[in-house]
Amino acid sequence: MSMGAEFVSLSLPPILIGTFAAIACALPGNFLLLRRQALIGDAISHVVLPGIVVAFLLTGVVAAWPMMLGAGAAALVSVLLIELIRRLGRIEPGAAMGVVFTTMFAGGVLLLEQSDTSDVHLDVQHALYGNLESLIWLDATGWSSLTDPAALAGLPPELPRIAITLLCVIAFTAILWRPLKLSTFDEGFARTLGLPVRALGLALVIVAAIAAVAAFDAVGSIIVIAMFICPPAAARLMTDRLEAQVLWSVGFATLSAVLGYVLAGYGPLWLGGQHAVSAAGMIATVSGVILGLAALFGPHRARSGAPAEG
Repeated sequence: MSMGAEFVSLSLPPILIGTFAAIACALPGNFLLLRRQALIGDAISHVVLPGIVVAFLLTGVVAAWPMMLGAGAAALVSVLLIELIRRLGRIEPGAAMGVVFTTMFAGGVLLLEQSDTSDVHLDVQHALYGNLESLIWLDATGWSSLTDPAALAGLPPELPRIAITLLCVIAFTAILWRPLKLSTFDEGFARTLGLPVRALGLALVIVAAIAAVAAFDAVGSIIVIAMFICPPAAARLMTDRLEAQVLWSVGFATLSAVLGYVLAGYGPLWLGGQHAVSAAGMIATVSGVILGLAALFGPHRARSGAPAEG
């Protein structure tokens, strides 16, 4: 197999899946960050686990739609629980989210440990790190396979799923750009204009949940958590304009996914090691390093707490 054919077969699909997942999480992450709701992405990425496990226990198979429905139901339950705890306990939203997502994630781990998942690729490690390295394209014979319908039919199903999810997230952001921007920066003014502020906030959380659920199976919770927060936060340190912030976050998400995957596979070899490391872990690490560099050298690091301009 030539080098080009090997890259298309073994590396291109996981790189694309990781990149699409990172961007799909980073886009709503910008608005969640500016609304001081960044932990919602963290919560969603944790609470989908029990939903996925319950879906497997009910159906007995690892299939996309049952697990996405189970994960979506778990995300909805978590939002309701957070609101219930916040109202009944009169505690701040961050504490309510922390209680719910740690409890539900721990419950999902316990369900996994007590379930017979030996015949399927579903375990605690899979939930944390995903299975990015195993998403290879066996039917590919080279770059010509990108235009070959027969070869395209053999693509990992995670790739078209996350690609469709990304397109939906982009469409949501583009169509509701102005209402989202107004309700994010001046909720009172948005209300006077008759905008459904609560509905917009709920729609944003739902879109974030969809992105997290679609990415969870392939990339695991680590990347989902990192991409909701790190690229938008790093982008916020680079500019005080929302449009530019979104573009910066997409660039940082893409760089994290591509560079992280390459370093996971070849970094240990360059340093004299013999084995690759987790791609998900390295992608999340690279995103954290980018955020650290932005915090040190970003032009707006001194006033990053101020809201971005519309």
